[in-house]
Amino acid sequence: MLRVENLSVNYGEARVLENISFRVAAGSLVCILGPNGAGKTTLLRALTGIIPARSGRVRFLDEELLGKKTHQIVSRGMTMIPEGRRLWPPLSVQENLELGAYRISDPRLLQERLSWVFDLFPHLTTRKDQLCGTLSGGEQQMVAIGRGLMAAPKLLLLDEPSLGLAPLVVREVFEAIKKIVSAGTTVLLIEQNTQVALAAAHYGYVLERGNMVMEGEAGVLREDVHIKEAYLGL
Repeated sequence: MLRVENLSVNYGEARVLENISFRVAAGSLVCILGPNGAGKTTLLRALTGIIPARSGRVRFLDEELLGKKTHQIVSRGMTMIPEGRRLWPPLSVQENLELGAYRISDPRLLQERLSWVFDLFPHLTTRKDQLCGTLSGGEQQMVAIGRGLMAAPKLLLLDEPSLGLAPLVVREVFEAIKKIVSAGTTVLLIEQNTQVALAAAHYGYVLERGNMVMEGEAGVLREDVHIKEAYLGL
């Protein structure tokens, strides 16, 4: 579904990503791990056209994406849930969700998407009229993921969904992510919580200092000595 080849990105004169290559197969959950400052968020911003790439190729559903505007990329079926959620606090849960469906004009289809999100996150059903600024961090993350799903993406990009959440809420969010994949949406996950990411993912990559340094099946990466020492504290 997604094939990235030799992608390089600069911020001014600083090289942030250098010759990044990876693949995401349709129907899979792929995670990219790495410490703060590794370039993970920059990678997602380059994939979605928010920042330009210096060189490389990004093929999504056999179409080149580099050079396209963000709204064009979204219209082709790629949606990103940014780090920090980026909700509209003065709007209600349902209003925030409906913002993700701005391309849907059919009221019945809109209701179907809302029902899917509320089935995925039942806790939001009783909060649909509540202002997002009054929600807990976990509830806001659920709304952010739900808003991305409203666009019915083929590929969902998740940037640090566990950030700042309690362990019990992280477990709930990742159970929902696995259900999203089972329902047919491919997921590319950026995550610092290596343990939960590798427990959920099919395949993983490790990004360090702007370079891909490791890849493999999630179960294999969990047993790797470098991963255990650097990311799992073992």
